[in-house]
Amino acid sequence: MIALGGAVLLLFIHPFLAAVPLAVFLALCFCAPFFPQYSFFLPVISRGLPGSQGVALTFDDGPSPASTPVLLELLARHKLQATFFVVGEKAAKYPELIAEIIAQGHTIGNHSWQHDNFLMLRSWKTVQKDIHATQTILQAYGVQPLVFRPPVGITSPRVVNVLATEGLVTVTFSCRAFDRGNRNIHNLAEKILSRLQPGDIIMLHDLPPCRQALSDYWQQELDSLFATLARTVDVVTLAQIIGRPVMKEHIPLQGLKGALGKHG
Repeated sequence: MIALGGAVLLLFIHPFLAAVPLAVFLALCFCAPFFPQYSFFLPVISRGLPGSQGVALTFDDGPSPASTPVLLELLARHKLQATFFVVGEKAAKYPELIAEIIAQGHTIGNHSWQHDNFLMLRSWKTVQKDIHATQTILQAYGVQPLVFRPPVGITSPRVVNVLATEGLVTVTFSCRAFDRGNRNIHNLAEKILSRLQPGDIIMLHDLPPCRQALSDYWQQELDSLFATLARTVDVVTLAQIIGRPVMKEHIPLQGLKGALGKHG
């Protein structure tokens, strides 16, 4: 409406100028999906509430037997809580890891079914089927995510009605190491700590490093990062920093493992 109003006003000055606000609007529509912090097409939560002094830890793309147990052990060692934005297809394959994440007091978010990087640019039906499938498998395990993180942070207007139907809100991030899914983990801890600001939602990956030889280095970087965070920063849950729940449990935890056994 602003673009159209501006075009009408400028039309009286010069027809060429009338095209400028419309061109700017089209450029924004093209670029906006690739900026995960901006609420252009739909409300996006990328930081904590105004005045938040703590930070929250989140992990994308798991679960994975090669990385999730490592993360859980390190988080427990430093007494930190996190939210795992899981891929539905992997959750279906490794239900015991979902159970362990919950058992250790962490929370779960929806990160799509197959982590299609261009999911948000596909048809509404495809988007709806993908997100619903992930909700369904997690609900079968007794877990109902209330937050969704689109693959690689890309958003689109196609997801608005889908999220409303599934009872989800979009939560992205404000601090990351640009590790490319743990393919670039050099100085991982320093990259996060040098960018960190109060109220940040930190995004890391629940994936093993691209080369097995880097596994020890990756663990050392995470250990250093978590130790520094635990010592110098107030690390809070994602629910605390955004001021709303991120997950519901439909059955008691002792029943969760039984459900996992049925669907594993």
